[in-house]
Amino acid sequence: MENTIAAISTPNGVGGMGVIRISGENALEVAERVFQSVSDKRITEMKGYTASFGKIIDDGEIIDEAVALVFRAPMSYTGEDVVELSCHGGMYITRRVLRAVLSHGADPAGAGEFTKRAFLNGKLGLTEAESVMDIISASGSQSARAALSTMEGRLRKRIDSVRDELLTLAAHLAAWADYPEDEIPEIDEDELREGLEKCRKELSALLSTYDAGKIMREGVDTVIAGRPNVGKSTLMNLLAGCERSIVTDIPGTTRDIIEETVMLGNVPLRLSDTAGLRSTDDIVESIGVQRAKDRLQSAGLVFAVFDASTPLDNEDIELIEMLRSAPAVAVINKSDLEAKIDDDYIKSRMSHVVCISAKNDSDTAALERAVAEIAGTSELDPSQGILANERQYNDALKALSSVEEALSALAMGITFDAVTIVIEDAINCLLELTGERVTEAVVDKVFSSFCVGK
Repeated sequence: MENTIAAISTPNGVGGMGVIRISGENALEVAERVFQSVSDKRITEMKGYTASFGKIIDDGEIIDEAVALVFRAPMSYTGEDVVELSCHGGMYITRRVLRAVLSHGADPAGAGEFTKRAFLNGKLGLTEAESVMDIISASGSQSARAALSTMEGRLRKRIDSVRDELLTLAAHLAAWADYPEDEIPEIDEDELREGLEKCRKELSALLSTYDAGKIMREGVDTVIAGRPNVGKSTLMNLLAGCERSIVTDIPGTTRDIIEETVMLGNVPLRLSDTAGLRSTDDIVESIGVQRAKDRLQSAGLVFAVFDASTPLDNEDIELIEMLRSAPAVAVINKSDLEAKIDDDYIKSRMSHVVCISAKNDSDTAALERAVAEIAGTSELDPSQGILANERQYNDALKALSSVEEALSALAMGITFDAVTIVIEDAINCLLELTGERVTEAVVDKVFSSFCVGK
């Protein structure tokens, strides 16, 4: 018998409402011990999807007014009996109500234990369960759409289509090998190769979504670099929507790295405004310049800023050469001034070039498009279901490796028995991905990253 668990399911802090969730075989009884309806209706007698208004009482003391919402198994989030007590928000009240619930028979829920029970009770697949935290932590509309489509089963459908194709091939191979006396159609090698190739293409397409999807969810470390007074801090402030960096006409104003997270289109950027790249005798400024150069080596994206109103100098050219093989956007700033820069030189060496006037709040649409192209999010359709984490990626990669091994075995004329074995390996990888065949250790690791109360 599973124990009955409880936790606060709303964020800590002041709010209009706080929710304490109780789930398990004795959830109704536990809730009834602390909740008294104004209509004297007992929680254990309530139907599922009904609510009752009353008071939370512990040891004869009224703690708060509350609404009790009842969900009967299996028609609940966890698949168990569930009661949600909605009281007034605030750290003291919600914790006091939880303490009362725990003192009357419930155990504290662990991280992600409600969703874990939903998975174990067949209410969610493992990929759908993982998407719950992705929805909670979504930083933009695209990442939210991707997580929602996964929770609705879009990723599962893509995986299942490949798995079903492989199961059909494996079943035919096994039947043909195990029952030679029966009139089972012979294996058509061309059809077998065609089926495996179809699976290979779909798995490859699925894997190709991972990097762009990860950037969309987690963002990308982005460095703003350039010589002094080209407008780096002004660009930082434009993207941040506030005065995040100090802007002056004095070279060397920015001496340390200033950081801010912003959304540019659908891509979260972890921006770093760095010291102007130049030779200097100022010890403090030189440390900042060196830090800026170090950041350029590890950045996932660089905004290389140039002043349109002045010719390129040695620092500009050195930066361009440094970034020729890096993911970077050349931002030619001060486009409102007379152009003196050699933009053809920049375009010949950098694939993404945009012109803006950061000081005049220039339109950033061109910059958004350049970032989306570099990040790979411009062609990404999150509604189709994409891989959401390293676990899913590694299982899909292992499945693809097995499918490619099966194709190689066919090409080399190896027996169908060997082909069957590697096809079954691919199937097992996909079953692990969806959670249909997964170890307890993997399940524990997946849900350990969840927040308590979910």
